Amino acid sequence: MPYQPGKPMEELERELGITDVVKLASNENPLGLSPLARAAIDKAAPELARYPDANGFYLKQKLSGLLGCGSDQITLGNGSNEVLEILFRTFVGAEDEVIFDAHAFIVYQLLTQSCGATAVKTPAKEWGHDLEAMLNAISKRTKLICIANPNNPTGTFLTADELEAFMARVPQRVLVVLDEAYYEYLTPEQRPPSLQWLADYPNLCVSRTFSKAYGLAGLRVGYLVASAAMTDLLNRVREPFNNNALALAAAEAVLDDHDYLARGIELNRREMARMEAYFTDRGIPYIPSVANFITIEVGQAAALYEALLKKGVIVRPIAGYGMPSHLRVSIGLEFENSRFMQALDDVMR
Repeated sequence: MPYQPGKPMEELERELGITDVVKLASNENPLGLSPLARAAIDKAAPELARYPDANGFYLKQKLSGLLGCGSDQITLGNGSNEVLEILFRTFVGAEDEVIFDAHAFIVYQLLTQSCGATAVKTPAKEWGHDLEAMLNAISKRTKLICIANPNNPTGTFLTADELEAFMARVPQRVLVVLDEAYYEYLTPEQRPPSLQWLADYPNLCVSRTFSKAYGLAGLRVGYLVASAAMTDLLNRVREPFNNNALALAAAEAVLDDHDYLARGIELNRREMARMEAYFTDRGIPYIPSVANFITIEVGQAAALYEALLKKGVIVRPIAGYGMPSHLRVSIGLEFENSRFMQALDDVMR
């Protein structure tokens, strides 16, 4: 089954002949583009006839300083999806097994299939990763374990203590990728010091993205941090010029836009609380989330999704994640969330 993205707003507008569609399906930053990123894009635009920096030197230097790692530990990708693909293509073969959660990011399944490897799905624990089940699933054929923290589409997360204890028990021949696409939405107290663990666990790598909290989903920038030795292998497989010039410039600039990041996180915190209060008041079960989306249980999810589309509201059905009774709802601007709540009230009457 191919990856099913969120339905584009333009497509629904064409189908229904409306112009006020609200999209809460793809976990994008509702604030739009950072002003600093926009200025960097405008500055870079006159040079678009030239190839971009194939090694992303300046972005790697900026990330290196912020993350406290060497620039030789960073692999850049066209979104974190591509760095995960590079990881799989470098290390996973047809004879290998890949372990991930039953409700994990569906790209892990797709990448495993593309390598001809065997997927080993472990049962979830309260909609999140069961690390003990993952440890028990390790076999002689296990090459890679994928852990999304926070997890998409459930919004659950693992503590630093849980993860570090897990890493201590994973055989060093088994690689572990910690996918932290929603890392910025965790509170400072919740954020695992995952990059600090790289020195002790050379089989660990950490992926992050600019598509969520940093608002660059349309430009596609992600990165993976690992040991210098692992990174050297990854960059032998990575395609040259995989990040375009505008993406590199915007990503470097947005790292300096601390106000933009803080406003987005505060908006998400405030509107998440409003969503939770609404679901509680309506008696709609939801999975507590630390990311920028919330997943609700609604029974006939496919029918409800279609009914919401007719109201001009796009959310995300997640039957492909083994959750046919659930819908995932991104946290948007206040008016967008209000539109969703009103539409849900209307269709559930």
